Amino acid sequence: MTSPAATLPKGVSALIARAAEPEFAAWRRQIVRLGGCTNPIHLVGNATVVDSSTGEALLSYGSDVYGGRLLTACGNRRATVCPTCARVYQSDTYQLIRAGLIGGKNVGEEVGEHPRVFATLTAPGFGPVHTRRERDGRVRACRPRKAGATCPHGSPAGCHARHADDDPWLGEPLCPHCYDYAGAVLWQAHSGRLWHRFALELRREIARRVGLSRGEFTERVQLSYAKVAEYQRRGLVHFHAVIRLDGPEGPASTPPGWATTALLFDAVHSAVERVSLTAPGREVVGARALRFGEQIDVRPISAFGTGERLTSAAVAGYIAKYATKGAETAGAVDGRIHRARDLVLLPVRPHVLRMIATCWWLGGLTDFEPLGLRRWAHMLGYGGHFSSKSRRYSTTLTALRQARAEHRAEEQRTALGIGTRQTVTVGRWRYAGRGYSPEAALLAASVREGGASHGA
Repeated sequence: MTSPAATLPKGVSALIARAAEPEFAAWRRQIVRLGGCTNPIHLVGNATVVDSSTGEALLSYGSDVYGGRLLTACGNRRATVCPTCARVYQSDTYQLIRAGLIGGKNVGEEVGEHPRVFATLTAPGFGPVHTRRERDGRVRACRPRKAGATCPHGSPAGCHARHADDDPWLGEPLCPHCYDYAGAVLWQAHSGRLWHRFALELRREIARRVGLSRGEFTERVQLSYAKVAEYQRRGLVHFHAVIRLDGPEGPASTPPGWATTALLFDAVHSAVERVSLTAPGREVVGARALRFGEQIDVRPISAFGTGERLTSAAVAGYIAKYATKGAETAGAVDGRIHRARDLVLLPVRPHVLRMIATCWWLGGLTDFEPLGLRRWAHMLGYGGHFSSKSRRYSTTLTALRQARAEHRAEEQRTALGIGTRQTVTVGRWRYAGRGYSPEAALLAASVREGGASHGA
């Protein structure tokens, strides 16, 4: 006769067995402490808390207390990889952006009076793709064209479908033979450099408009920004950015009276039009001048939002939202591709597969080696940072993490009765793996689900 335990799933039976062990409470506590992190890092070692003035050892602990290994959160920013750590990253990004808009986190409130805009810079078109168009609350035909019109390859030149939000055809080219995949991949690989050129050109454009040299402009005004990259359905990124004008000393100094939101608004449009890069590999794929797309959206930001102005909170929330997303939103894959034969097994739609294959093909050619396209094939050629900022925009993610660590350390000192004594922790830890056993994964999933339900 089969025992009841034998019919239980492996993780459940292992969890029941673990519950009977003496160290179960400590083992459970550290998994709960991680909040449901999906892929924790295992550390082995020990540490001692020492009074920094007397040298007295106040507390010693090692990984043996936690069942042999101390677990720490993976810290991955991507929501598809670890929802728990992504929520922390999203929260930190929100605070970072918000501080640069209204102050806080060692940034003065006067920054809220400085000129600032929210700009969206898009990728150009490399061929018509299926899209969802709305007007006055009604879904319109995708790409209406004359009946029977075809492209040079015989495919329909238009599409009269009214696509739903989840239509798998969204982002797919009307004709893959007409679509410029080499151009799309090269633009993607250079998009970070295009942004850098744009930031330089924006400074020059503002200086030109007020009759200053570049050096004179820098002595009077500092341009700061924070941006995030978002993947469109067609697999190309566009950038959302907060752009701000400060005085010469940064956020704490007031910019001159001529540095207005209207000036910044107009200068962004002009600077984008001036930015261009020449793509490498002309002899292989033809000559290409890389630019931003014609669809540019620039909107002023105010503290509370009026008319066409966005609120500071809305902008911070918008950027934080996309800071935890990656190429998977366009249908790509999470991990790097190491061999060409792996391409045939990728669970992706045709357009994404062609983007990846183009990265792999170009990445194997000498002319394109510096771009590292094979390394970034899973990102469809984009190898830049998903979120970044200029040095003086506001606080840093490192500072926010350090403040959180110090707060937790203070809580620990209080719990241990150490009080206000100045301490230093001396330890030695080594990496010992990552992930969960079946029973730990089951417990982490329940913690994660409970946290999501509580957040909802």
